[in-house]
Amino acid sequence: MTNYIGIDLGTTFSAVSFIDESGRPKILNNDRGTNITPSVVASIKGEIVVGERARRQWGNDENNAAARFKRDMGTKKNHMIGDQKFSPTELSAAVLKKIKSDVENQVGAISEAVITIPANFSQEARDSTMEAGRRAGLQVKYIINEPTAAALYYAYQSGGELSGTYVVFDLGGGTFDVSVIKVQGQDIDVVASNGVNKLGGDDFDRCLWNIVAEKYKLETGNELTKDDFSINDAEEEKKSLSGRKRTTAEIDRDLIDLTRLEFEESISSLIAQIEMMCETTLEEANITPEDITSVFLAGGSTRIPSVIDCAKKVFKQDPISSVNVDEVVALGAGLYAAYKSDGANLSKLQKKSISKISLSEVTNECFGTISIGSSEARGQELQNSIIIHKGEKIPCSVTETFYTNVDGQEVIECTITESKSPETNPNFVKVIHKMEMKIPAGRPAGQPVNVTYSYDENQTMHTLFKDEVSGEELSWSFSRANSDTEQSEISKFLVD
Repeated sequence: MTNYIGIDLGTTFSAVSFIDESGRPKILNNDRGTNITPSVVASIKGEIVVGERARRQWGNDENNAAARFKRDMGTKKNHMIGDQKFSPTELSAAVLKKIKSDVENQVGAISEAVITIPANFSQEARDSTMEAGRRAGLQVKYIINEPTAAALYYAYQSGGELSGTYVVFDLGGGTFDVSVIKVQGQDIDVVASNGVNKLGGDDFDRCLWNIVAEKYKLETGNELTKDDFSINDAEEEKKSLSGRKRTTAEIDRDLIDLTRLEFEESISSLIAQIEMMCETTLEEANITPEDITSVFLAGGSTRIPSVIDCAKKVFKQDPISSVNVDEVVALGAGLYAAYKSDGANLSKLQKKSISKISLSEVTNECFGTISIGSSEARGQELQNSIIIHKGEKIPCSVTETFYTNVDGQEVIECTITESKSPETNPNFVKVIHKMEMKIPAGRPAGQPVNVTYSYDENQTMHTLFKDEVSGEELSWSFSRANSDTEQSEISKFLVD
């Protein structure tokens, strides 16, 4: 049997699913029999370990473990495990390698894998995720935004009964995403999507830890250490406060009383960020809360009462969590993996399961280039010219024409930019890549140069700069081969 799997590569926990012989998406448990695997890598007795043992190690000794590295994907930040330095891509590859091993031990060889990503991931982070899959030995042709994967599963679960405009509210361990989608049966059209890359359950855990530290200092006069009370301990107390209004943390022989109210006050600024992002997304989608049919929840942090209250406040209705919120993204990714396969090795029931799926995504960033503009007040100056706007349906391809600026110009600077909004000031955009294209000398100014940006279904940029008269071309695509992020390898690790 050929297996197509979907992996929710989470900040704190990861999950994996596939479509079984009956055509239903199904979560595959890890070798401990649990549905989620901690996204933690640790060194224990000289061996690299991934999963629950690593999570326990990290809770007690962060110097010999790494966690929450998903937040640093696409950056040059490194994480230390003992005296060894690892990139976020490499650590993610270790988590994926463990997941791959667990899956193969249950259902056999994996043909292709889809990995989920936050909707607001940068180009570098998206590419780093695919690279992590490759290093783990997975064939990763496609990635999918996490809220889109959740929407896909909710639409599937409804049996084709969904019809209207929906919101996917996805708050996990490290990131928050919100998407407005239009659904008709299993046709999914993403209208707008936004997120915060560093806001999630891990931040809530640290807020609670700080509360405990302050109270412990007041009651004992001593500073709280993570040996006394770890982040894992804070996470457990946070879960307790989701089901009750007060709880007690036990530290050695000292008891620290905690209330839901003081916890909610400590995370109020984070909740405000979530609320603002939801309102912004509604504005971008040009809808009001009254236009929304239902709100779907995804991610373990949506169990927190104040988070649910936030969703109620913004969208004017009770959100829906009809499935395990820890699993919904992975289940949607499993469906997407089968949907994007060539179908040659799917059974009749598996083909029937995905036959009605239709999915349309949008760009989550603006992409442009640096050009020279002019105005009466300031004369000529550099500006950022947007070529692909945020919210464009993908895949897409857009061509804009620019012109050489001076007589005899021999070189064109080709700069590719990225921004959250249609920013024209080049000082406030991110430069993804710079390159130079040589053009024939001796020509007057005003020669046309066509710039084409294409955005594929993996939300990866491809660019082409073409001097129209001479036919000279310069192309570039964002890929790991173009990234100068340091590459190292975790050559071995223990499977818990």
